[in-house]
Amino acid sequence: QVRLVESGGGLVQAGGSLRLSCSVSGINFKIADMGWYRQAPAKQREFVASITRHGTTNYTDSVSGRFTVSRNNPWTTLFLLMNNLTPDDTAVYYCHVEGSSRYRDHWGRGTQVTVSS
Repeated sequence: QVRLVESGGGLVQAGGSLRLSCSVSGINFKIADMGWYRQAPAKQREFVASITRHGTTNYTDSVSGRFTVSRNNPWTTLFLLMNNLTPDDTAVYYCHVEGSSRYRDHWGRGTQVTVSS
């Protein structure tokens, strides 16, 4: 059973930075493609960033150039470094196992990111 535990969220002023972490267990993390999603108030959950087992990254246009997704395989941890944050980044952020239908509907509790003007 996969376990996803997000952390690192908080309150930050516009222009600031945060680093989110996702601790992963219950799967072979080394061969898992991973992603970050977010859900803002009154919005649907949206894709933010992903990183494959080989280190290939992908970003939604709104965060490209500001966010960096990375992973530490020995620590089975996924990261999202968020720079130059704006109020539009305010959301609950979730990590996710990508590319596998068996985990498509599995989500952690998420971590709240709030960016003030």
